Amino acid sequence: MPAIFVDACFWIALLHRRDALHDTARQLRRRFRRRKKVTTEMVLVEVLDFFAGFGEAQRRDALDLIQTIVDDDDTDIRPQTTNQFWDAVAFYAARPDQEWGLVDCSSFQMMASLGIREVLTNDHHFTQAGFTILMQ
Repeated sequence: MPAIFVDACFWIALLHRRDALHDTARQLRRRFRRRKKVTTEMVLVEVLDFFAGFGEAQRRDALDLIQTIVDDDDTDIRPQTTNQFWDAVAFYAARPDQEWGLVDCSSFQMMASLGIREVLTNDHHFTQAGFTILMQ
C-alpha cells in the first residue's frame, strides 16, 4: 500500500481539541495507524509555530506530539535540505497566481518526488496541486 503524506493540518487537528477536525483526525489516525506515513521537518515547524502562542502547557503538548511522531516506526520525517528549500522557493515564485505557502510548495514537491498522491489534510491547496485530501 502506498505511503500517505501528513500535513500540519492533520497534526494540529489531532492535538488541538477545539479544532473542528479533531474528531476526524482521531478517526483517521486509527484508520491509517499501520500505513506508512511521510511528513517533513518543515511541516513540523508549522505545527510548533501554530502552538507557540497557546501557552506553556500547549507548547509542551506540541513537543510531546513531535516526539511521538519521531518515535513512530510507521512515520518517516524527511529533512529540509538547502537544495529542497531553494527548489521550493523557485516553485513558489513560478506560481504567483496561487495562494500556496512555501511549506505547501515544499510538501507538493516532496510528495511528487516520492510518488505520493494522498495527504492527511483538509487544505484545498493540495487539491489544487493535484493531490487527494483525506480529511473532509
